[in-house]
Amino acid sequence: MPHRVVVLALDGLLPFELGIPQRIFGRSLGTESGGTGGKLYDVVTCSIRPPGPVRTDADFAVLVEHGPEALATADTVVVPASYELGPVFEEGRLTEELAAALALVRPGTRMVSICTGSYVLAAAGYLDGRPATTHWSSADHFQRIFPQVRVDPDVLFIDDGDVLTSAGVAAGIDLCLHLVRRDHGAAVANEIARRTVVPPHRDGGQAQYIHRPLPEPQFATTTAARAWALARLERPILLRDMAEQEAMSVRTFTRRFREEVGISPGQWLTQQRVERARHLLESTDLPIDQVARDAGFGTATSLRQHLQAALGVPPTVYRRTFRSSADASR
Repeated sequence: MPHRVVVLALDGLLPFELGIPQRIFGRSLGTESGGTGGKLYDVVTCSIRPPGPVRTDADFAVLVEHGPEALATADTVVVPASYELGPVFEEGRLTEELAAALALVRPGTRMVSICTGSYVLAAAGYLDGRPATTHWSSADHFQRIFPQVRVDPDVLFIDDGDVLTSAGVAAGIDLCLHLVRRDHGAAVANEIARRTVVPPHRDGGQAQYIHRPLPEPQFATTTAARAWALARLERPILLRDMAEQEAMSVRTFTRRFREEVGISPGQWLTQQRVERARHLLESTDLPIDQVARDAGFGTATSLRQHLQAALGVPPTVYRRTFRSSADASR
């Protein structure tokens, strides 16, 4: 049976965000080509009231055909942002109607928010004591209203297992693609990203979108250095080597890199090498030692440590999980 995703449409919703789960999950098929496999997800949209129109922040309403009872059938619940959260936004308190709807969610259901949909998850207690994110412009307010939540305003999304939160608007695409990747592997997620004409993975976090004074025009970017590094991930890459590609000092390059990408050059290199390793583990039968060398980790021990830190599983388990998933879908 396809995994059921129920999207909760609240008054004042943003139509763009409401459509993200349907576009990503609704188009996820069980083969890399997307041509013959069955649907991996069943996407349903519901309201906290009986079926009927739901207001949006645009000049039109959305006709929702399912009431709150759909929440009881969900394997994953997605809460997009709304501009009419009322006491949820102002006091961190659910309305009776919203509380009654969320009470229908079964224990163990995966909970997901897009943008300020995180206010709903926090008010319902799903985020107590856990890391979470929201749109960077609301992060300070969110932290004041929900001091029990560990807010990270710099990331695009946070995966805390059964509860996931994303930053503003398009970060919902990043999070939904991440869930497809987590559930079914990179090949399926990459195919959806290709069809949606978006990158399968965006580097950095919200830090690169927060308004800051623009750098002086004479400052070069770090794009060439990143392209240079990606072409030789399997080799040792020193920070000074990357800085030389932009004719910058190491100090200036490091500062510019963090401003543009949102993380340090070392963190970025590790991310790219993990992604290279994931691709090789999923798409080849290369020995683990060779995967480690081709991804730039050098040794199987180093690969194991980095993959465990990034994904929570060692290389052999990751390969067994996603190669089996890919084989089963053919």
